[in-house]
Order: sequence, then C-alpha cells, then structure tokens
Amino acid sequence: MAVRARRLQPAKVAAVESLTRDLGEASSYIFTEYRGLTVEQLTALRRALREFSCVYRVVRNNFANIAFTSLNMTVGEYLVGPTAIALVDTEHANGVARVLFDFAKEVPALVVKGAILDGEVFDASKVEAYSKLPGKKELVSMFLSALNATTVKFVRVLQAVMDKRDEGVEVSVVSGGDSS
Repeated sequence: MAVRARRLQPAKVAAVESLTRDLGEASSYIFTEYRGLTVEQLTALRRALREFSCVYRVVRNNFANIAFTSLNMTVGEYLVGPTAIALVDTEHANGVARVLFDFAKEVPALVVKGAILDGEVFDASKVEAYSKLPGKKELVSMFLSALNATTVKFVRVLQAVMDKRDEGVEVSVVSGGDSS
C-alpha cells in the first residue's frame, strides 16, 4: 500500500501566509479564548481594541502554530481551544491588556490565556498584573507632575522671600552645608 502525498490547498497556504505576515508586523501578542462570546460582543471588543491600533484575530490553532514556528516562536501551550490573538505593538500592549481584562469582567466568557510581550512570555496572571500598571503616557504624566510640583514649591519659597524683603523684614539665608 503506497502512501499518498498530501496536496497543499492554496487557500490554506494563503491563510497561513497572511497570518504569518500579520504576526510579523506586530511585536506583542495576547492570546484569548473566545468560546461563548456572541458576534455582537466580539464586535464590541474589536471596536474597543481598535482605539489602540490593535487587530483582534480569530485563528485556527494549526495555522497559528505554523505561522509562529516560521517566526521562530513556540506558543503551543496557548493554542488550545478556540483562540483569538490580539496583535499589538509594544507601546499599546498595556492598554490592550487593560481593555481585555475589563471586557472579561463584563463578559466572563472571554478568557486571557497568556501573552508574548516584546519577546517575553507572560502567563495569564502576569498579563493581568501588567494590565494594572500605568501606561507610558500615564507614567510620563506622573513624572512631569512630580517635577512640576517641586519647581512650583521652589518658586513659592523664592516668592515668599521676596515678599518678606519687600515688607522690610530682614531675611537670612540658611546654608545646609558645614557650619564650622
């Protein structure tokens, strides 16, 4: 009995190539299970993720495994059951993770399985912790407000010294250095 060679179907090859191209364009991937979500819920989730330039793609596990293997990544543990992948750049990964977990609170059918964020593998609990961290914009804002607060306090002290001098009160400058 002879073994017949399998013939590759062009549609499947094209689907794997398209998925490989999409995966190659993204730098971070968040894996979810979407079992039990309605079409309306998936559409609402995609709409929320679009704000972060994220593509949320339902994939066939076999095709995704082939695509990730061609990109020299191993993600077999996340490709079990109905899988959808949020394809995102690293800058927006925090916001996407936050949206996914917020959506999962409203719709428990959505389950975050894990992620690859900028080449590092995260399990679901690490992704959840990551989603609770402030994003890049929030961190910059916090830093600038702290920097601004220090400057404002310094200016107020200088203004108080000037006001006291204008009132005729003698103001002495105290040095914090060595007094010997």
